[in-house]
Amino acid sequence: MTIESTDLAARLAFAADIARAAGQRLLGLRQSGRFGTPEALGAVGDQAADGYLQGALFGRFAPDGVLSEETKDDRRRLERRAVWIVDPLDGTKEYGTQRHDFAVHVGLAVDGVPMLGAVALPAIGRTLAAAIGPAAGPTVHVHTDAVPGLAGEWPTAPVRGDGARSGPLRLVVSRSHTPEWVQRFAERIGGAELVPCGSVGFKVAMLLFGKADCYVHKTGLKEWDTCAPEVVARACGFAVCRFDGTAQRYNLADPRNDEIVVCRPADRDRVLQTLRAVDPR
Repeated sequence: MTIESTDLAARLAFAADIARAAGQRLLGLRQSGRFGTPEALGAVGDQAADGYLQGALFGRFAPDGVLSEETKDDRRRLERRAVWIVDPLDGTKEYGTQRHDFAVHVGLAVDGVPMLGAVALPAIGRTLAAAIGPAAGPTVHVHTDAVPGLAGEWPTAPVRGDGARSGPLRLVVSRSHTPEWVQRFAERIGGAELVPCGSVGFKVAMLLFGKADCYVHKTGLKEWDTCAPEVVARACGFAVCRFDGTAQRYNLADPRNDEIVVCRPADRDRVLQTLRAVDPR
């Protein structure tokens, strides 16, 4: 299946629009104060964002498949060549506890290959959107929304991954559950600085914002965690792969893909060699 550049551009603009809109709905729910516990707020946010995204996607691109974290898997997607891969609320715990590091992911894979992605970061007023492949341009679009109190804290243009880097590696890690092997990895690669953060999408965005240099994760990821973030990272010149250096594939029967490596191309070989040396379990 080939998507022409005009169709890809239209799909990308649509993905960015609905990711931003879902993010605004999430902020509205959180600001309403109607939900008494972080768990209740997170559960409502998950379902509200998913319902909005599902309606938007089926209304505009009914022939495509959809894979979402919050909806029962429709196996008919395996017969579709174009499949939207969606995480309506990545970082539910962070969202429910009033933190900023949560995201909305809207990605599209064609024949198992990631083609476009939008990662909305509503609490900081940024949405990253990009497409990759022959019909795509090399640009990561950063859409900006006003958020009181955050002026100047977050960039409005991404940092290229294929640019120069100096100083110790900055490794973005989970805020709540960093495994022991990550500590060994950080030490072995030269005393990397650990940068804690929630949400896969927000972690990848930290690289594009110039606040980190590398992200490695071993167990428990699903396609909806990685599809859209992978696209924006690759479009910005970062290397993205699995721990063995192979590419991710999407729209598989089992959406669990577990692992991801995102880093600068200049650091890729050293990162993969160090991962092999520490033998993550």
